[in-house]
Amino acid sequence: MSESKALRTLSREKAFYFFTSIGNYAGESAASLEEFVKKILDVKIKSLEFHLYRGDFERWVADALEDNILAKKIRELKSSKPIGIDLRDRLYLLVSKYSEDLKKTGSSSTSFVKPRTTTVTFVRPKETTP
Repeated sequence: MSESKALRTLSREKAFYFFTSIGNYAGESAASLEEFVKKILDVKIKSLEFHLYRGDFERWVADALEDNILAKKIRELKSSKPIGIDLRDRLYLLVSKYSEDLKKTGSSSTSFVKPRTTTVTFVRPKETTP
């Protein structure tokens, strides 16, 4: 099984650079998914809000880390409109769990396999007259 591209370390040119607003660098960057997970806990919440709602996280994950599954999960998180510490907690939980699953399985495609659909048929018992 080949290791997921999302687990590799990127060049500094492809790293994610955290800002709190346009032109205001937060002094933090991440060149890997593992670094990104740690930085979620370190950077100001204002930076997380800024990047989440601009679509920067999902774009970096899809383009630089080449992981469309995680990018979709971040987009889904964004649609629930978390803010503040709730955003930090939920983003950290999402990305850290995903990263750990990748490390265990080695592939993003196997870590989130949809379960098979099961059909259950209920049969009403025949009514008996007393």
